[in-house]
Amino acid sequence: MIDQPAGGSCSIAFLSTGYGDDPARALTRAVPIEAPIAIEYNGIGYAVMMGTPIDLEDFVTGFTISEGLAHADEITQPQVTQVEGGWIVRATLPARSLPRIVERARSRVSESGCGICGIDSIAAALAPLPEVTARIAVARSAIARAFATLGDHQQLGAATGATHAAAFCAPDGEILVAREDVGRHNALDKLVGALVRDGLSPAAGFVLLSARCSQELVEKTVRAGFPMLFTISAPTSLAIDRAREAGLTLGVLARSDTVLIAHDPHGLFG
Repeated sequence: MIDQPAGGSCSIAFLSTGYGDDPARALTRAVPIEAPIAIEYNGIGYAVMMGTPIDLEDFVTGFTISEGLAHADEITQPQVTQVEGGWIVRATLPARSLPRIVERARSRVSESGCGICGIDSIAAALAPLPEVTARIAVARSAIARAFATLGDHQQLGAATGATHAAAFCAPDGEILVAREDVGRHNALDKLVGALVRDGLSPAAGFVLLSARCSQELVEKTVRAGFPMLFTISAPTSLAIDRAREAGLTLGVLARSDTVLIAHDPHGLFG
C-alpha cells in the first residue's frame, strides 16, 4: 500500500517508456491521494467515501447540507482524525436528523458520492427539488473570465493532472473560493462547506466545475442555493431535466470562446 501522508498528493516513482526500442527512464511525479473517508454523525457511521483528504471540514459540512440532513447552523465543528488506512470525520447533528441517519446507515456502507447509490426507489432518487429563487445577472464575458482563471486555482490538479475543481465565482467572473478533489462531487461538497463556514452566500454567485454535468451535481447545486452552474464538460439528459425542473441556469461545455446554455429561465443569454 502506498503511504498516504496528510495532504493532497504524494510522490510516486514511475518508468516512462515509449513504444519503440528506446530505454525506459525513471521519473517521479505527484499523484493525488485517494483514500477512504468515513463520516460519522452523532457517533453513528453514515458513509465511507473515497476522496482526497484535504479540506475535510468543508467536505463534511457541504456533504451534510447536500444530503439534506441538517442546516448549516445545526452542524457542530467537524473533527478530523487520521486512522490506519484513511480518515474519520465526526460531527454532531440535531435530534431531528437521527431517524434519517439511522435509516440510511443501515443500507449505506460505501458509495461513490453520487447521491443515488443504495436508494431502492426510483421515486426517492428523483424526489422533487426545491425551486431556485436566487437570481443574479452574469455577462458572457464573466463566464470567460472565470474559465480563463480556473487553472490558477488548481494547484493540486496542476501537480497531478488527476483532480477536479469546483469554483465559486462572483457575478463579474472573479473566482472567490475553489476546492479540489479526485471526485467531482466531493469537490463541490467541499466548496459548499467552505462557503458556509466562511459566511458567504451561495446565492450571490455562480459555480464553475471542471467536470461533466451529471444529475447529482445539478441537485447538489440546487440544494445549496446557487442560481447558476457552468461545467467544462458535457451534460447528461437527466442533468438538464433536473436543472429545468428546479429553475437552475445551466451552461455546459464552457470554453474560452463559447458556452452552451442548456437552460436559461430568466432569458439572460438570449
